[in-house]
Amino acid sequence: MRQATAAEQGLKASEIDPKTGKKIKYWVAPMDPTYIRNKPGKSPMGMDLVPVYAEEGEDKEPASTIRIDPVTMQNMGVRLASVQRKPLVKDIRTYGRITYDETTIYTVNTKVNGWIEKLRVTFVGEKVKKGQPLFDIYSPELVTAQEEFLLALQQYKSLSTSTYPSIREGAERLVTAARTRLRYWDLTDEQTRKIEKNGTPQKNLTIYSPASGVVIKKLAFEGHYVKAGELQYEIADLSTVWVDVDVYEYELPWVREGMDAAMELAYIPGERFYGKVLYIYPYLNPKTRTGKLRLEFPNPGYQLKPEMFATVYLKSRIAGDSLVVPQEAVIDSGIRKVVFVSVGKGKFQPREIELGVEGNNDEFQVLKGLHQGEVVVVSAQFMLDSESRLREAIQKMLEVR
Repeated sequence: MRQATAAEQGLKASEIDPKTGKKIKYWVAPMDPTYIRNKPGKSPMGMDLVPVYAEEGEDKEPASTIRIDPVTMQNMGVRLASVQRKPLVKDIRTYGRITYDETTIYTVNTKVNGWIEKLRVTFVGEKVKKGQPLFDIYSPELVTAQEEFLLALQQYKSLSTSTYPSIREGAERLVTAARTRLRYWDLTDEQTRKIEKNGTPQKNLTIYSPASGVVIKKLAFEGHYVKAGELQYEIADLSTVWVDVDVYEYELPWVREGMDAAMELAYIPGERFYGKVLYIYPYLNPKTRTGKLRLEFPNPGYQLKPEMFATVYLKSRIAGDSLVVPQEAVIDSGIRKVVFVSVGKGKFQPREIELGVEGNNDEFQVLKGLHQGEVVVVSAQFMLDSESRLREAIQKMLEVR
């Protein structure tokens, strides 16, 4: 005797079909999967609705869970990957420009007016050492100051045997004041002693370099009249150089002061130079949306020349042990980020996760939502997402009815 079909018996959703022993989830049109009812009937095209049965244990699963048989998975090209725990590193490659270390740039000027009688360092780019003569200057003010110093010395010698202590002390104070005046005008102690020894003022006095380095600016010429405070030389110490680089806004979380940096130059192929990040500027370029870094590199052989362009490599590690997931596994809607987790037997569940920064090899740091060893879908997940959303919508429709 033929057993009546589910449609003939008028079985509704959530009832058991005696013929199959399975629960009916809903009724659907054969040619239109979006036409869903909770009882048998006809589709708009006049065809009988067919039942969709729930799988075993499906009642305990979320409505968004989907199941795919192995053949369909292969046809869809579904690939899986495990959630791993590993060091999270990021390599940043950018370009920079070598410049001077601003903390080692020295300017040379005079504190008196006068004429340059002899120029000893004659061109830009010349290397100088600390204490090396730069030029000789004739200054009437300096000559007068020397004469006052010599007069104070003579007076002190004549009054040093005075029986009045106040007179001796006054003469001594005059010598000290005259000597201090010469020192304030940048005469060295050796020059002052030479004046004292010779007993005559020197017409020309030599100005010495305050530091070792390279002359990067020169305004001094023989016979040139200079005023107090006017720049005559600019000297840069090139034993260390700075490199200015720009990194993108999303790369800034990986950068920190003191981290190691490497640099390559086109004119020295195959050689790398190593330095560190010295400073991170506290603002962005509004046009390029990049942040500026200042790097420091030692330059003992002066191979690194200011205004050269360089390729810079930064390698950072944010976490020595972090959960990571492939970037292609994440569906980013702009509001939330979702991955599909395999729960076994061809079943997949969507799960919302929270991500951190992006590391090498297109991997994302997972802050919340996944555990080590779980398996996620890394391809065709957009089709799974569509099916999951459809099933969830169907479940809500049936609950309303």
